[in-house]
Amino acid sequence: MVTGVDNPNHKGNVAELAIATEAARLGLSVLKPLTEHERYDLALELGGRLVRVQCKWANHDGDVISVHVGRCRTSRRGYVRATYLAGEIDALGIYCQDLDRCYLLPASMVVGRHALNLRVTPARNNQRAAINFAADYELGAVAQLEERRPGRAEVRGSSPLSSTPKHELRDAVGMDEFYAKLAQYVRRAEAGNATLITRWGRPVARLAPVDLK
Repeated sequence: MVTGVDNPNHKGNVAELAIATEAARLGLSVLKPLTEHERYDLALELGGRLVRVQCKWANHDGDVISVHVGRCRTSRRGYVRATYLAGEIDALGIYCQDLDRCYLLPASMVVGRHALNLRVTPARNNQRAAINFAADYELGAVAQLEERRPGRAEVRGSSPLSSTPKHELRDAVGMDEFYAKLAQYVRRAEAGNATLITRWGRPVARLAPVDLK
């Protein structure tokens, strides 16, 4: 394990190398851009797709892993803080040195955000809605999930990484799960599918595509 890393640039380098090493250990193809100033640091082949990955260092504090996901740059106006836009990256790779773990998060979790948290242990009140558990995003677990994705061999080129495969989303879903996976169910509606939301087993609402005609 690497120790004594304090400089932000050094942390970024260590995170990138750790993620590349873990991906190679898992048998994934790892590519590095030849040109500078790209939005992503690496490209990983997952399930036959090239996924553009930005690498970040994460901190561990008690039950939570925290990571700064925004971008900073110097301009004529001074120091500018920005966030990632849709389409700039496909996934965010993070490395937590304290736990010596690598994680891979879909771009949908980081677009427009400056920071996010992953929970290492269950909440004391057993809450699960709107909580992102670190174990769900470990690089090895994500790689296995992508390999099991139906039709993966036919999919080529760069495409966004989804934290929930479409075939695992349901026509009827409890409110807590719906809230936790809201973005995925909205994309499901965009694709033309309706979802029935239930509370305590009773139907309470329906998310369906909008007919603009």
